[in-house]
Amino acid sequence: MDGVLIAFVVSFGVVFVAELGDKSQLMALTFATRYRPLPVLIGITIATAVVHAVSVAVGYGLGAALPTGWIALVAAVAFFGFGAWTLRGDALTDDERVKAERSTGSAVVAASVAFFLAELGDKTMLATITLATQYGWFGTWLGSTLGMVAADALAILVGRLLGRHLPERAIKYGASGLFFLFGVWLLVDASAQLNRVSPIEVIATALNHHLAGWIALGLGLGTVLLGVLGRRRMRRVGAVGGSPAWQLGTPGWWARALFAVAVLLGLGAPLLVAMDVVQPIALFDEPGWVAGGGAVVLLGTALLVAAQRSRMVLQERGVDPVTATHGLHARVRNPGLTGMALATAGLLLMVPTLVGVLAAVLVVAAVQVQVRGVREPGLARSHGQAYDAYAARTGRFLPRPGVREPTAAPDRDG
Repeated sequence: MDGVLIAFVVSFGVVFVAELGDKSQLMALTFATRYRPLPVLIGITIATAVVHAVSVAVGYGLGAALPTGWIALVAAVAFFGFGAWTLRGDALTDDERVKAERSTGSAVVAASVAFFLAELGDKTMLATITLATQYGWFGTWLGSTLGMVAADALAILVGRLLGRHLPERAIKYGASGLFFLFGVWLLVDASAQLNRVSPIEVIATALNHHLAGWIALGLGLGTVLLGVLGRRRMRRVGAVGGSPAWQLGTPGWWARALFAVAVLLGLGAPLLVAMDVVQPIALFDEPGWVAGGGAVVLLGTALLVAAQRSRMVLQERGVDPVTATHGLHARVRNPGLTGMALATAGLLLMVPTLVGVLAAVLVVAAVQVQVRGVREPGLARSHGQAYDAYAARTGRFLPRPGVREPTAAPDRDG
């Protein structure tokens, strides 16, 4: 009995810690934003129990390693399918009872298959095999299974909390994007195992500057498209005014001209790199910079979209951004422009060229002209002391440290 207890405690602790921050937690969070938590947790438990039973059997004498490379390849294809399925949406009957039953079944099956394929050959399985060679099989199996389920349950809790505060469309696209990301992750892992090289070597070989250029161009075009479409929606609901005809040489004209040239150069830089017309700066021509830059682009794009959404919500509630007590505009005066600058910086990191540097400089200049020469003087004239108070408690592009949101009642803002 003491041996079983020791095996349980050690296995539970090792696997629980190993799962913190692992892809399985991200998977659990993703499933939890699309389905109810109980069937997801059931699916995770089923897959974990089976995988760790296999692990214990291997550790106790099968003596042959599983073909984890091919398993990872199958898992990658499965995750691409999950991403497409999530993006398309569920085609179910309109009857809510039947829909609920089918959703439960889909969640259990999807979670079971996804976690089973992803965990075969994962470090958790390898850790369980190692533990099974040193401790009793039952305690190792039970402890490792419950350790993983407990870690993923924490992720499910986080996912449910996010699901209550994020719009359904954002959850749909975010979940789909995560599934595709897991697919790429597993595809790289499969390629590394089948070719007997490290994942870093696989990424370095595949992610050359040509591919990085095309990816950066796609991300840049997506950011511009989302910005333009969001601007049009804001204009339709009255969240922003119409575009005045700026006279030549005025601050507004200069801001628009600089923005236009910056966009052309910012999209042109990755295109020139992808077509091998311009070579990236050698010092930063590494896969790590490409991945980090892509993350910065996505962060900037998300901030831009969130800022546009915030303006539309304020407009729907009849709240002026200057008097906002909640949301982005209660802490930052120009969050959308911050997002735009971040996205430009991310593109520069992905394909570092002198053309990209010039585009980033022009974006910064355009933002400064737009804010200091057009937006802030206009708001100061229209709002007077109210704008002075707003500027004192908010940051121009980032939240002001140590300053809390105003506590006025929301109904007064309306």
